[in-house]
Amino acid sequence: MKKLKIKYILSFLMMATIFVSVLSSCSNDDNGSSSSALAIESVSKSEAGDLVPTNVGFANNVYIIKGSGFNTLQKIYFNDTDTYFNPTLVTDSVILVTIDLNTPYANSSNELKIVTKNGTVTYPFVVAPPAPVLTYGFNPVNAVEGDIVTIYGNFFLDPVVTIGTTETPVISSSLTEVKVKVPANSDGKYINVTTISGTIKSSAAIGSALYDDVLQGDAGHWMWSGTDTFDTDYTSDKAQGLKSIKFIFGGWNGADMKFASRDITKYKAFRVRVKSISTNADASVIFVFGGWAFQIKKTLSTDWTYIEIPFSEIGNPTTFDQLTLQESGSFGGNTILMDDMGFVLK
Repeated sequence: MKKLKIKYILSFLMMATIFVSVLSSCSNDDNGSSSSALAIESVSKSEAGDLVPTNVGFANNVYIIKGSGFNTLQKIYFNDTDTYFNPTLVTDSVILVTIDLNTPYANSSNELKIVTKNGTVTYPFVVAPPAPVLTYGFNPVNAVEGDIVTIYGNFFLDPVVTIGTTETPVISSSLTEVKVKVPANSDGKYINVTTISGTIKSSAAIGSALYDDVLQGDAGHWMWSGTDTFDTDYTSDKAQGLKSIKFIFGGWNGADMKFASRDITKYKAFRVRVKSISTNADASVIFVFGGWAFQIKKTLSTDWTYIEIPFSEIGNPTTFDQLTLQESGSFGGNTILMDDMGFVLK
């Protein structure tokens, strides 16, 4: 609690220092009178050093509004959101204010509005969303030219999509989904989504999947025990796309997956995301490669865990056609979810 109080005190002192600095740089004619004409001259982010005017701001950040006629300030609105201000950080020519965390950024007025006893003034100002994020990646991963790919995430406001370095026209978009058509020569390329707030890059490259809601190149899959479950269309929980694989393993039982042989010389590792339904701390699974020549045991948790197994640990194969799994928790079996399975580019 003491550390928290110190943090807020330091933040306030820093704001006060910037406020005094801004005041000292303003006209000496600012004598506390409210007779100045109401006007907004500029908005700058409250940072030490030069104050660079901007027309774009981010929620939960402090901004300096410079102008005149602010002495009788009553209200500040960003995108029509009533925004709290500290009267002690207001003079006739300067306002320090924090953009409210819940200020809308989509389908908004893109406007700063100041209301005083003497009138109202507006100023063009965009409140940008947080930087874009990917929640369930994109699907299908093994898309080819002409396929429609859906990108799943958040904060996709006016997105620009590139595959590799090729800008790809957006077919449709919302804050949480973007659809694009895959151009030629996209295999082995990453997808980037850029907004006014930043860029996010996909963790998987196009064409690198073994499972992206579908077992790619499936040449047969089965459980060792005929009574265990191997569900490739599980929709209740996933890490990528819309589905995952659900295995219900008896103790030390396993599963086999065979694939059409594929050249993996451009990849450096096997990757997958795995989740244990059991909370037992011993939850684990053995990944078997090369006909039991290589056995890699990995512990699991109840959160989706990213696992990457370098090919250098499994004999540097040049082709891939089989994966075996064995439940290894030693507590009588487990339900395990797997998703986003494939390869990592060199």
